[in-house]
Amino acid sequence: MSTPQVLQLAVVSAGTSDPSSTRLLADRVAERAAALAEDRGRTMAVTVIELRELAGDIAAALVSQLVSPALAAAIITLGEADGVILSTPVYKAAPSGLFTSFLDILDDDLLIGTPVLLAASAGSPRHALVADDQMRPMLAYLRALSVPTSLFAAPQDWADPALGERIGRAAGELELLMETGFAAAVRAGGTGSYRHEFGSAAAADDIQLDTDLMRLATGGSAA
Repeated sequence: MSTPQVLQLAVVSAGTSDPSSTRLLADRVAERAAALAEDRGRTMAVTVIELRELAGDIAAALVSQLVSPALAAAIITLGEADGVILSTPVYKAAPSGLFTSFLDILDDDLLIGTPVLLAASAGSPRHALVADDQMRPMLAYLRALSVPTSLFAAPQDWADPALGERIGRAAGELELLMETGFAAAVRAGGTGSYRHEFGSAAAADDIQLDTDLMRLATGGSAA
């Protein structure tokens, strides 16, 4: 299977400070993935999406369904990416509200088959399972391809060589999955069987399913 000469990696950081440990974790993974791609004769272009810069636009989209040009550009970047890194801070034992709100406004079919690396940072190691316990199901619903290794960093982890080893393993998994071109192959073959259905209503001849209202009702976007 042929792969693009330049791999497109989108990095989504939900960190609220500048700088933030959430962004630092994502950057370390992206740098490692790009280095691995270079070792394999590939070029990786990295585009960073800082959600804190889009917080107002995300809130407006949630309540009005209106998507600003900046938010639309971020969504297009995700849709065109060969791989994605999602990095969020953990508040009250859960991904940040900014992070989950961003996922809420994405079309359910945007990330079908896209390799996604999950990363979380927190002030306590008690939140170490958030990436696998809460973030992974979100991406499963979107039919994204979450890489096997997730990442978590508490303050004491940054000086631990084990974090670097885990970053290397996760970045390697992401880069290899991006090289396969799996997402593009799935979409080229048609994604009809992946799309969210209307259940038993799909068999009713008198219900108009292909309308903006029905697409919005099932988590999609209006035409």
